[in-house]
Amino acid sequence: MAAKGKILVVDDDRLVLAMVTHGLSQAGYEVIDADNGDDAILLARQHRPDIALLDIRMEGKTGFDVAQYLREVGHTPFVFLSAFSDEQTVAKVKALGALAYLVKPLEVGQIVPTIDAAYARAQQMKAAEQAQAQPLPQEPADEASVLEALVPLALGVLMHRFSLSRAEALARLRKLAAAEKRSVAAQAQRVVLAVEELAATREA
Repeated sequence: MAAKGKILVVDDDRLVLAMVTHGLSQAGYEVIDADNGDDAILLARQHRPDIALLDIRMEGKTGFDVAQYLREVGHTPFVFLSAFSDEQTVAKVKALGALAYLVKPLEVGQIVPTIDAAYARAQQMKAAEQAQAQPLPQEPADEASVLEALVPLALGVLMHRFSLSRAEALARLRKLAAAEKRSVAAQAQRVVLAVEELAATREA
């Protein structure tokens, strides 16, 4: 029995899939893998994973298609891992409610901490749903949690836009937040909103 939860990993690049699967297995997860979206949905239906790590652009069903199924039918949280981080992609990632967004190329050592954090967040969400009958007294904490969820998205944007490592992107986000006298989470929201506004302008 795995020490951690069950994770579905989907990527049409078999080398990436093998690397990530091995790394997450070594980190204590029970891994189910698929190299296409159709198999991913079948495996999700069969194994009911706790969380999923999805590549976005694949032939046939995309990572977005799989994510929509997981959200609407399986109620399974997910993280995206993709080489693409253009404005439209980031906006779609946010709209689907991903827990995090990782931009390739990344090593497993960089992926595992994000998955650990996303898995912990997924467990908190599950516990909150189970305790739905008892209203949570701390509304500000709920709002803070929503903002915190935007931090990984903002980091992905900064990593792509300025060719930064994850650590460098976090440092830049903290510097921006300090300069504007905001929390890191609030600054992350501004970054993501700016990307969405740019995407809307280009579509118009």
